[in-house]
Amino acid sequence: MVDKLRAHKRSLVISRRDSFNDCVNHSTTPVIFSLKNEIGGLARALDVFRENNVNVVHIESRKPRRQDSEYEIYVDCEDGDGDIQELMSLLKNHIDVINIPDSDGSDGASAEVILSEIPWFPHKIQDLDRSANRVLQYGSELDADHPGFKDKEYRERRRYFSDIGYSYKYGESIPRVEYNKKETETWGTVFRELTRLYPTHACREYLANLQVLRDECGYREDNIPQLQDVSNFLKARTGFQVRPVAGYLSSRDFLAGLAFRVFHCTQYIRHSSDPFYTPEPDCCHELLGHVPLLADKSFAQFSQEIGLCSLGASDEEVQKLATCYFFTVEFGLCKQDGRTRAYGAGLLSSIGELKHALTDRAVVKPFDPKETSQEECIITSFQNCYYISGSFEEAKEKMREFASTIKRPFAVRYNPYTQSVEVLSNVHRIADVVNELKGDLNTLSEALRNYSRRGRHWSNNH
Repeated sequence: MVDKLRAHKRSLVISRRDSFNDCVNHSTTPVIFSLKNEIGGLARALDVFRENNVNVVHIESRKPRRQDSEYEIYVDCEDGDGDIQELMSLLKNHIDVINIPDSDGSDGASAEVILSEIPWFPHKIQDLDRSANRVLQYGSELDADHPGFKDKEYRERRRYFSDIGYSYKYGESIPRVEYNKKETETWGTVFRELTRLYPTHACREYLANLQVLRDECGYREDNIPQLQDVSNFLKARTGFQVRPVAGYLSSRDFLAGLAFRVFHCTQYIRHSSDPFYTPEPDCCHELLGHVPLLADKSFAQFSQEIGLCSLGASDEEVQKLATCYFFTVEFGLCKQDGRTRAYGAGLLSSIGELKHALTDRAVVKPFDPKETSQEECIITSFQNCYYISGSFEEAKEKMREFASTIKRPFAVRYNPYTQSVEVLSNVHRIADVVNELKGDLNTLSEALRNYSRRGRHWSNNH
């Protein structure tokens, strides 16, 4: 162990200090990990620090606090260009336990995170490059029962769209597509029939944003909007952006994108032989179903909160969240002015089911995440039942309560300035967030004082 440590002095800056507590200051992050006594264990772990550009300024070993480890290593990392959270994810491949001490250098309030039990999740928006291509179904490979399976020209177009999705990297402009006549006619048929239903079936937020999309993004019967234009529009409205994808993603990977306000969006069109049916999400579903409400601030926040809840959760918990997403964001209903209206994208992009869901034949229940998370999701026919909320805010509050029941050894927070997810696993990190929020709270307090003074002034003069 000592020999291996000496071997890394050339690539790691290691300084001597008297104790663990002396190492903790405002410019360093302490990390403790446990190792078993095996040849090369420490070397492999330290290589991860070096490869991730994290500078180690102090390292010590101490007696283990876990019975199944023989060494506990304290490493003090310099805050700089390296990404500590990314490093922690990579360390998972080499060690069993990792712990970030509190700001006083002690382990007291910091629960150990058992990395082997936590599924990988992206910490930076760039990390979505790693998961966006894990397509589970379709893409350019169509099943035999797909309407376009025997259409050679259609399959070639699907391969073209898939290549765009697979090649795309974060930060790039989304390639503009020249849709052919058949694709534009299919879009036009769907657009024309759905827009006839929207005034009496869609929620008011949807209708308002669809009109803006007509004006700013070319939403027309004879034109399929370009994803880059739509992404620019959403980013200016709610901070959401779209990313091209080749086909179905797993629930975990799709929800993880929402945590960063990224919507994985298909760019291909359903087959022209049956414009009112698609076995998979296509851009009619994405652009007509999802995008108008992603332009609504409350709905965008609701979507992101579901995504944040999924990060690091167990497969079972992710499935529950995905089911709640399915029956809200995809097939949700709400009450407006005493009438039932649709806000789910699956309804707003399906002529037949949109009509059905707002009739007396549909079974409609109050949205309750505990019950809804157990419901069966159906993709080949109408749903057995639909769930209704009084408003987006009501659905959001219920989802927040439900999210509090999901067990994770940490909390997460999205930082919009760095477009990264911060893991809140100890008092030091939580205190940092509190300090950041103080500025916002001071601004709100000042706004309330000004509003109160204006109110008194108006009252005295009237």
